[in-house]
Amino acid sequence: MYIIMKNKNVGFLIIGISVIIGIIIFIFNMGLKKIVEQTCVHGPSCTMYDTIKTQTSLSLAIAGIILIIGLFFVFAKENERVILKTKIRTIKEKRKVNLENLDSEEKRIVKIIQEENGAIFQGTLMEKLGIGKVGMTRILDKLEGKQVIERKRRGMNNIVVLK
Repeated sequence: MYIIMKNKNVGFLIIGISVIIGIIIFIFNMGLKKIVEQTCVHGPSCTMYDTIKTQTSLSLAIAGIILIIGLFFVFAKENERVILKTKIRTIKEKRKVNLENLDSEEKRIVKIIQEENGAIFQGTLMEKLGIGKVGMTRILDKLEGKQVIERKRRGMNNIVVLK
């Protein structure tokens, strides 16, 4: 099962995390100041105040970087999804494929792809049919030659899409 989140949603999630980190930093900073006020005998010239400022600045810088990353995702252009939206077809919109020139194995593959809304990972197709990699590649080569399917590379996988 894949969970696909849009860039905008990921961005808002990251921004929320950075805000929570910022709140934690300020709460922690207030607690440290109270501890230093109670324990330091040097008063306002105590060197622990400088340490608190340095730690707070560093922590806020890290939270700021996380916030910028979140903003980048919110305003970034949506990238191509694992399966192109334009190639996905609902079961009702199944494209009529001429099955006359196909052998039985090729027909089975086309029907499985149609059941998967017009697109399926090549590895998943191999599992469903119980065919090895070499055999699957040969059959898909034939179907591509007949202009029935198209294979698209997605990282280490191929997606088989009906044309």
